[in-house]
Amino acid sequence: MLDSVEIIFRTLTAFILLWIFVQLLGKQTIAQRTYHLYIASITMGTIAGNLAFNIKIKFLYIIIAFIMMGAVAFLLNLVSFRNQRFRKWIAGEPAMLIQKGQILEESMKQMGYSIDTLKQALRGKDIFNIDEVECAILEVNGSLSVLKKTQYQNTTKQDLRIVPTAVTVPVELVYDGNILYDNLSNYSYSEDWLMKELKKRNLAVKDISYAVVGTNGNLYIDLFRDQLD
Repeated sequence: MLDSVEIIFRTLTAFILLWIFVQLLGKQTIAQRTYHLYIASITMGTIAGNLAFNIKIKFLYIIIAFIMMGAVAFLLNLVSFRNQRFRKWIAGEPAMLIQKGQILEESMKQMGYSIDTLKQALRGKDIFNIDEVECAILEVNGSLSVLKKTQYQNTTKQDLRIVPTAVTVPVELVYDGNILYDNLSNYSYSEDWLMKELKKRNLAVKDISYAVVGTNGNLYIDLFRDQLD
């Protein structure tokens, strides 16, 4: 029974320590975008696992190891943030795999990246023909960033000289027959404006299941009573 209580206590402690670790180093710890954070995440997870279940190891020893690893990771994170010269040694740096449409075999070899792996990563970007690629960079977190050649790039509104309309955040105004007054006060909408819009449509608030001003500025209304043909 005493062992069970100790395991419960140690497990809760491990969770709290991991939570503090993630909070201190930020969301990039979850993404493991750098070498030192990747190593720290694995090591801290192993230490936390031992803290929770391996009661043969003294509680104090594991806490010391946890704090030391957390301090090292925090220090390296701080140095890589403030010192650009050491950043590439601590956090790593991206590697160019394709440049000006040419595969850089030497760089591929250094990264341990084969042609098959490159083709698989390109297919993940919906590119099935290497000839479409102008530049490909292997990022520190292992993802592949790709720039297509000009003739294979998607046409944008700027290319067509189309001026995009203003886009705003959707604002919910009515939900389940009730006006969301907080949203009305936080945005440039008023209750009078809402009631006028409903009056134009011969509607009452109690008739509305959901009403929202969309990204295009139009008011969308869904009624409790659907009228379907």
